[in-house]
Amino acid sequence: MDNNLLEILACPICKGELIFDAPNQELICKFDRLAYPIIDEIPVMLSSRARHLGDEEIE
Repeated sequence: MDNNLLEILACPICKGELIFDAPNQELICKFDRLAYPIIDEIPVMLSSRARHLGDEEIE
């Protein structure tokens, strides 16, 4: 994930900061507890495609 792109992207729901999870190829929003997938190096920033994070996944 390009750091410049990561600085521009924000959570589409809360407009908050996203954290890149390289092993899972996801962008994480800790506030909304959502993980947005990155497919073929393209972030899919649709809330309908986001995965809900469990308590054990939030640090």
